[in-house]
Amino acid sequence: METKELLKKVKKIEIKTRRLSDHIFSGEYHTSFKGRGMTFSEVRPYQYGDDIRAIDWNVTARYNEAHIKVFEEERELTMMLMVDISGSESFGSKNQFKKDVVTEIAATLAFSATQNNDKIGLILFSDQIELYIPPKKGRSHVLRIIRELIEFEPKSHQTDVANALKFLSGTQKKKAIVFIISDFISDEYEQTLKIASKKHDVTGIRVYDIREEKLPNLGIVNMLDAESGKVQLINTSSKTVRENYEKYYHEKVKYFKETFSKSGSGVVSTRVDESYVTKLLGYFKSR
Repeated sequence: METKELLKKVKKIEIKTRRLSDHIFSGEYHTSFKGRGMTFSEVRPYQYGDDIRAIDWNVTARYNEAHIKVFEEERELTMMLMVDISGSESFGSKNQFKKDVVTEIAATLAFSATQNNDKIGLILFSDQIELYIPPKKGRSHVLRIIRELIEFEPKSHQTDVANALKFLSGTQKKKAIVFIISDFISDEYEQTLKIASKKHDVTGIRVYDIREEKLPNLGIVNMLDAESGKVQLINTSSKTVRENYEKYYHEKVKYFKETFSKSGSGVVSTRVDESYVTKLLGYFKSR
């Protein structure tokens, strides 16, 4: 992609997602994800209704008037965006590919974190770690993340969520807010998710397309597996073939929901042609 075209795309995403984070998500994000604890702010005169346990007896004795210690929530947090960039993310039957929606969601979350002065890091993964950007603050850092989400070309087209979670646990020693954005057409990540969820506040955001839910009856067609690169002749007019595909797909979705639920992690599912804004806002408010 040419630099001029890339910058134009980055700017377009920034304008859209920053507006969302400024006016919709920043307050909900702040409320949903708490800081590490309370930090001392100031001492002020006691007022009616204040908690007497907060009285600073040394200052009270010095001024012969009751004073209390005021504490604030220590807000600075770290957000880690874990984004699946495997081959299946380049699918889309409507106006957008899954990866386009994934990029917008990641950018919106990043700007929401920036509003709260939090650090943001990025892990791009397939069945390997494709790119790691350590957590930092600031608009220019978020713009770099958006650029990578738009133009990064993965070495592999396959997916391994478990491997990405292992990398997270190995690099993030302090508690972080973690968003895993993927279609979760993967399995065998239950154990690694359980380990990561004990330390971090984890949410899985599943982005999917309506055409992935069931096979249409189109007769015999060539189908490409975006992750393996294999092309196969599929008889979509066969009811058994269609039912087996639908069963396989729903098993993956069930595994995603149950695995995240068992580990105490949050789940959000949004279809490419739905409003991810509504889904995220509903999730934040329900926490």
